Amino acid sequence: MSKMTAPAVTAAKGTRKLAMLTAYDFAAARLAEAAGMDMLLVGDSLAMVVLGHEDTLSVTMDEMLHHTKAVARGAEKALVVADMPFLSYQVSVPEAVANAGRFLKEGRAGAVKLEGGREVLPQVRAIVTAGIPVVGHVGLTPQHVAALGGFKVQSKTAEAATTLLGDALALAEAGCFAIVLECIPAPVAAEVTKRLPVPTIGIGAGPDCDGQVLVFHDVLGLYDRFLPKFVKRYARLGELAVEALTQWGDAVRTGAFPGPEQSFSMAPDAQAAFLTGIASGAPTDSSAGGNT
Repeated sequence: MSKMTAPAVTAAKGTRKLAMLTAYDFAAARLAEAAGMDMLLVGDSLAMVVLGHEDTLSVTMDEMLHHTKAVARGAEKALVVADMPFLSYQVSVPEAVANAGRFLKEGRAGAVKLEGGREVLPQVRAIVTAGIPVVGHVGLTPQHVAALGGFKVQSKTAEAATTLLGDALALAEAGCFAIVLECIPAPVAAEVTKRLPVPTIGIGAGPDCDGQVLVFHDVLGLYDRFLPKFVKRYARLGELAVEALTQWGDAVRTGAFPGPEQSFSMAPDAQAAFLTGIASGAPTDSSAGGNT
């Protein structure tokens, strides 16, 4: 696979499904690369999954840039998309453009993602005009969790679904090359996907989206704080990790680790000279060179 780009993502609509994985560091990026992911999202969910916060609101630009740089170093072919954190784009259009630019210039991402519908169109247009590819995000938008009253399924009424469709169409018209649909009924996502000229990336939005995204730690069973309904675990590496670490801790306490295979030896004559020297009272480096 050649290097994935924003135009290549858009061109995939109607031809093949897109696999996007949320990753937060170099090691995860390397594994995702080996698995052939199309896109890597450096999600602001790192606030919860990596930093231990209760929601995504606490993560800063500097923290997001730090993790984006790490993922970008590990991504050779996948397109790296950086989440713009809370208040990095809502305050003003110029600030939104400047912060988006930092993700490309400093973070070496290939695109940014913003949450929101028609209310962020001025920011989207300005960022796209600046030459920065943008992914939109509608439905459950975690940065609005306070206003939404929690992490709840969105667009369950006809009116709300119509509003979401209008938001998605407006984002595509403003220049978004793909749009994330999060936690909405599958029939709504199917209709939005059918009507949009750009790919939809679903997370809890049913099977008819043009692609899907999940969090690295959720897919591998590494995050145990909660498991959303839309997640399917393909491994339970967290349980295996605890088992392995427990075995190592027990081995340390019993003296079984390190064994000969984890230890370094020295030449017998060097060892003999060392032992003879210290037995005869020869000065060590710390005692040599003192006052005379």
